[in-house]
Amino acid sequence: MAHPTQLGFQDAASPVMEELLHFHDHALMIVFLISTLVLYIIVAMVSTKLTNKYILDSQEIEIVWTILPAVILVLIALPSLRILYLMDEINDPHLTIKAMGHQWYWSYEYTDYEDLGFDSYMIPTQDLSPGHFRLLETDHRMVVPMESPIRVLVSAEDVLHSWAVPSLGVKMDAVPGRLNQTAFIASRPGVFYGQCSEICGANHSFMPIVVEAVPLEHFESWSSLMLEDA
Repeated sequence: MAHPTQLGFQDAASPVMEELLHFHDHALMIVFLISTLVLYIIVAMVSTKLTNKYILDSQEIEIVWTILPAVILVLIALPSLRILYLMDEINDPHLTIKAMGHQWYWSYEYTDYEDLGFDSYMIPTQDLSPGHFRLLETDHRMVVPMESPIRVLVSAEDVLHSWAVPSLGVKMDAVPGRLNQTAFIASRPGVFYGQCSEICGANHSFMPIVVEAVPLEHFESWSSLMLEDA
């Protein structure tokens, strides 16, 4: 998860997020090189009075500074389009979970099971256990098996919400009357935190999302216990 004064992204916990981090570094390097070149040209123009008639009116230079930006845009666009298609790929998900946004909590329904569903409320500050994170912990976590394709169907009961977990590279709007879908693969076990990313009312900042990725055998044990309690 994020830590104080962090400037970059959270550590990637899914293949898509790793691709997003690589694309971010790729685009940032291009922007850095362009900014350095522009700054150098500005400083050179301001600090010298020399002029060159061949530079002031040159067809070759105009061709270069027209074609070069187009090539740079292609170098940025192609990896971006590739990631967009990767994010939309949902092939044979092993598990489907329906996430419903409410004012102001999330409810989860494991549609592959008959009666496996629960509401997920934020734990108040006064009830937190040692080691828990304020405003991020919930009384029920969304438990998923690691290294398995998970499909999440996202909708809302009342107003607009947004189901977002940064370290998994997932962010999907929850729209009343509309069923959106997204997918992710948790590449390692762990607990991943997110929050509603749509301003949805007075308690918008108090409906966190906690995804816990566990090995498959632990997930089966958890689901069995939840079904017994239901």
